[in-house]
Amino acid sequence: MKIVLAAGVEGARSARGLVVIIDVLRAFTVSAYALAGGAREVLYVADLEEARALAAGISGAVLSAEVDGLPVPGVAISNSPTMVAAADLAGRTLVQRSSAGVQALAAAAGGASGLFAAGLVVAGATARAVRERTPDLVTLVASRGDHPEDGACAAYLAGLLEARLPDLASLLAPLRASHRYRELAAGAVPGFPPTDLDLALVADRFDFALPVETGGGWLRVSSPL
Repeated sequence: MKIVLAAGVEGARSARGLVVIIDVLRAFTVSAYALAGGAREVLYVADLEEARALAAGISGAVLSAEVDGLPVPGVAISNSPTMVAAADLAGRTLVQRSSAGVQALAAAAGGASGLFAAGLVVAGATARAVRERTPDLVTLVASRGDHPEDGACAAYLAGLLEARLPDLASLLAPLRASHRYRELAAGAVPGFPPTDLDLALVADRFDFALPVETGGGWLRVSSPL
């Protein structure tokens, strides 16, 4: 198995083989908590207005969206695992729009032989699911190359795929030492509860992966439960 590391929308667009798109803070952490909370599916939509329209057209659907990391007026859930974990999602559809992970996922869909969304909370299950498919090529895409947690998750996944157990604390040290982390931990960013950090930065909280279905007109992850 050859493992290639890439970053951002351009990296996702050129990614080949089995592609794993990583967004730790916070898009695919949100997806995992939604499915763990009983959602029947997550639909990913890159355009905000399309996401609004899709959610409005599905009975009981819940919309999670942000633009440039900030809340969207009229959208109750701002890409926050804290908010999603507190929501009643049993049997419902979550429609997600985000400025990093969902954009990279959409960019990768055309060239990938298989596609996963991932964050630290599903890293171990993702590695197992990837190995089960025995791909010749795996591309791990950090959806934000300037966000160290996505690079850390990519390195962690690469280690697991190579039957190593990387030191996650060391991989996350640049994030925890950053001014951005201090702002987030202080609750200084609108729509970003500090508890999101605790929910997102623990590896392998859930024992399921997020394989993305690309047929049917929408990018979709169905409930594994």
